[in-house]
Parts: sequence; structure tokens; C-alpha cells
Amino acid sequence: MSYTTIAPISGHLKITPLNAPLGGVVTGIDVSQPPAPSIILQIKKALCEYHILIFKQQKLTDEQLLNFATYFGALFVPPDNVPVLESASGIISNVVIVSNQEGGSLGDGEVPFHTDHIWTPYPSSASFLYAEEIPSEGGDTYWLNLNLAYETLEEEVKQEIANLQVITYNPLLREPGKPFSSYRSNSHIPVTHPVFPHPLVRTHPESGKKILYLNHKTEVEIVGMEADKGANLIATLREHLYQERFYYRHKWSVGDIVYWDNQSTLHRREAFDSYSRRVLKRVSLAGGKPF
Repeated sequence: MSYTTIAPISGHLKITPLNAPLGGVVTGIDVSQPPAPSIILQIKKALCEYHILIFKQQKLTDEQLLNFATYFGALFVPPDNVPVLESASGIISNVVIVSNQEGGSLGDGEVPFHTDHIWTPYPSSASFLYAEEIPSEGGDTYWLNLNLAYETLEEEVKQEIANLQVITYNPLLREPGKPFSSYRSNSHIPVTHPVFPHPLVRTHPESGKKILYLNHKTEVEIVGMEADKGANLIATLREHLYQERFYYRHKWSVGDIVYWDNQSTLHRREAFDSYSRRVLKRVSLAGGKPF
């Protein structure tokens, strides 16, 4: 039996920081080919520092996207009883089509700032998003630096939230027709699906940095706190989060790959014209229990 050996590429990797609160542009690499171990380590280190990395002018099949992503971790697999975007169709796919076209997810509307899978017991650690078709206007994606958001809080607020646990309710299990709620105040109503409290201030498992671990709009509840007080605190923190000094706006080009740390960032998408085509492919990596 004979095997074809593909030599790993070393290239001339360069990472240029963005003029933004987070992010770096990676050049000197063709990610369709196996990278050298030194390149993988450089990229891992850079993600820890910059939170998001942008690879330009790439051309990949789904298999090549998966191959590249899995150098950086195992694939995210949700529990059977906890729906996520990947399982909305009833069929789990490792490459999720984020598109307004048939077979895609999330349509063409705005998607508020969030971190993927935060309502699961082990939220994903990172994701890759690859652009195949992009509208001429709209559909930009924003990434927000949650470490910077935490570090700029007042000291008394840091002390107040240091040991709090937050439940993020699964938005895919909302009752049909139920009005959107940013805070669960009717705690006497039984919860019919699993919930998983996580620290409001989590520690990044690699950098050790503190993260304000909170989506901007998803329904939440602070464990053990009176509802009015909890709702007011969450509203204050969300107002703090939504500041331009914390985020970077990415205008997509075909061939872009954005690799982001899902443990230290939020991301949102602008709405775009429903008559425009927008097709991206996403791969998410497994994470551990937040602490």
C-alpha cells in the first residue's frame, strides 16, 4: 500500500494587528494546505492575544475548511437534548451554512451581539466563518472584546459581579408567539428544558484573563438574585457592553476566513437586502465548562 505525503507548509506567516480593540490579519499562508506545526502554534498564540484572526483570499472546499479548523481543536457537538443552530433542521452538520439561501440558517435580518452556544453545558471555544458569497452592501459582522469590556468596569461593579452565576435560556426553545424577554422574571414558572448556569465573569482557560460573559439580548437570569435587582444589573452591564470602543466591524470579501475566540468575544451581524445572496460556512470547536 502506498500513501501520498503532503509536506507541511511553513511559508512566511505575518500577523498584522488591526487598528481596533481586537483583531489581527494573517498573511503568508494558504490554509487549504497542511500548515507546519510552528505555524499552528503561532496562530494559536495569536488568537489568545488578538481574539479574532482574519485570513484573506482563501479558497476552500468544506473538507479543507474542516481539516484546517481541527488543527485547533475538536469539533463542537451539542447534547442531544439541547438544540443549537446546527441542529435546527434535525440533522447535525459540522459545516453550518449561514445563508439567506435555501438550506441556510439565520436569513437576512440583524443578529444581535452574542456568543455561540452559551446556553449549553460546554459552550464552543472558537469558530471559523468562511465567506463564499457576499452582498454588495450590508451583512457586516462585528466582534466585541469581552475582556476589555470587563477591564473597563468600575471596581465596585467588578466586586459585585465577581461570584455571580447566570443562566442563559435557550432561544431556540422559546414558546411560539411569546414576547421577547431580556430577563426571566417569572421564576415561579417551571422550566421544561435543561439550563446550565455559568459564571457572569469567566476566566479564559488559556490566557487567564477575566471575561464579562454575557450576551446582549438573550433571556437570562442571575441565580439566587431577586428579579428586579437582577434585571437592573443585567441592563446596566448590557448598556456598558454596547460601546463602539469595544468592537471591530468586519466588511466581508469573498475568500475571507475569520477565526474567533468564542470564549472572549461577542459577535453580531447587520441586516442586508433579502434579494442579495450571502453564503458563509461555519465550523465550531468544542469547549470546556466555563469557570
